[in-house]
Amino acid sequence: MKNYVLSLDAGTTSSRAILFDQKGNQIAMAQQEFTQIFPKKGWVEHNPNEIWETQVNAVKKVLSKADISPEQVDSIGITNQRETTIIWDRATGIPVFNAIVWQDRRTAKICEGIVSQGKSNIFTQKTGLVVDAYFSATKIKWILDQDPALRDRANDGELAFGTVDSWLIWNLTGGTTHVTDATNASRTMIYNIHEHQWDQELLDLLEIPNTLLPNVTNSSEIVGNTDPSILGTSIRIAGIAGDQHAALFGQLCLQPGDVKNTYGTGCFCIMNTGKQAVISKNNMLTTIAWQINNEVTYAIEGSVFTAGALVQWLRDQLQMITTSDDIEALAESVSDNGGVTFIPALAGLGAPYWDPHATGSIMGITRGTNKGHIARAALEAIALRSMDIIIEMQKDAGIDFKSVKVDGGASNNNLLMQIQADFINANVIRPKVTETTAMGAAFLAGLATGFWSSVDALKDLWGEDQCFKPLVSQQTKKTISLWEDRVSRILTKQ
Repeated sequence: MKNYVLSLDAGTTSSRAILFDQKGNQIAMAQQEFTQIFPKKGWVEHNPNEIWETQVNAVKKVLSKADISPEQVDSIGITNQRETTIIWDRATGIPVFNAIVWQDRRTAKICEGIVSQGKSNIFTQKTGLVVDAYFSATKIKWILDQDPALRDRANDGELAFGTVDSWLIWNLTGGTTHVTDATNASRTMIYNIHEHQWDQELLDLLEIPNTLLPNVTNSSEIVGNTDPSILGTSIRIAGIAGDQHAALFGQLCLQPGDVKNTYGTGCFCIMNTGKQAVISKNNMLTTIAWQINNEVTYAIEGSVFTAGALVQWLRDQLQMITTSDDIEALAESVSDNGGVTFIPALAGLGAPYWDPHATGSIMGITRGTNKGHIARAALEAIALRSMDIIIEMQKDAGIDFKSVKVDGGASNNNLLMQIQADFINANVIRPKVTETTAMGAAFLAGLATGFWSSVDALKDLWGEDQCFKPLVSQQTKKTISLWEDRVSRILTKQ
């Protein structure tokens, strides 16, 4: 019996594999970290082969852990770090360059060139995105610009571009399938989200040949089968979605106005806007939430580039804590932030500021400042950056959110969730299963194969774990006021 759906969660720092049963229970999870490569200031790379190897290892490990044979797996759903860019040789499968990660800022000058030429509105109108180094398009251009021979090979159809989902599917199918789904395509800055196709005008502006590009599929659709040599049997690949879109689906934010915020390496807040592509007036991104049966659901999104990565920085660079989980107890060792504000611009600032050159800062330090104050200010920084986005999103939606569903690793931090509720003055709801990204990918795969009969059948599988109710104090208001003043000081362009 095929009783399980397998999710591949290809994250920014690790590859994970998670098994779900028909009741939406998480049966087992396996995870393997991979190397973060920082060749220059502001550059972030991954080794594509290491992404592939760690993902396969995680799959084998989770099947072994759960004592489940590959034959018992109905289908595979894939969710992935978005915007990360890989180009490889179609004949050999060998990458021509390291993966350039979504956090990477090396193409900021290319983006500034587009803006200075007055071309940025063309991109925004067609893709729903602001012109920024965050997205895949300028990364593709940068790689091809490194070597005229690479561009020639791309023009001759010898090379393939993909985000991490495409790279994994290419390898899982033994090099027979080159696809991405509409959600990942919508994050490249070269996909027209209104016409649902790669946009030739944008490709021409960036000198990107369309021979590089994958076919765009539904988010819930059988796109191929795994090569039997990998797992010993052939399994259908039936779900694909960028991580934040998968989390929105996994949280069952199915109605216009439903909102979720994911606390991972970054923070990503998305609101379902239904069949309408709402163009933000407040520097949010318009994106495709998912595409099912060729019907598109849209969303508005705001991105915080540094969230969990801030805690990792305190752990690895400053060695203030031994494990990321230690941050909560350290922050609770003090009653407030002691006047400290942490501006977490370790990779520029995303929405609504969009300042790629902004750098991080810790302000308000005195002789009395201790580790606890800095730890608390770091958690507050994550919540404050999310607050920035939620305020602007509410303006676009024309409604005040009564609640926000949360997920991601840091959503298990009760102090952070309470701080978040206080800052946005709304309920913060955490589900029983916080692996909603992987769950969303599983739902999309299982819907395509009939493992789950309908979207309505999924509604019973989501349950609330805890609701954090806002407690707005004078200290809350003071912290927000200091934040607004201090964040303005580090912006390089007003």
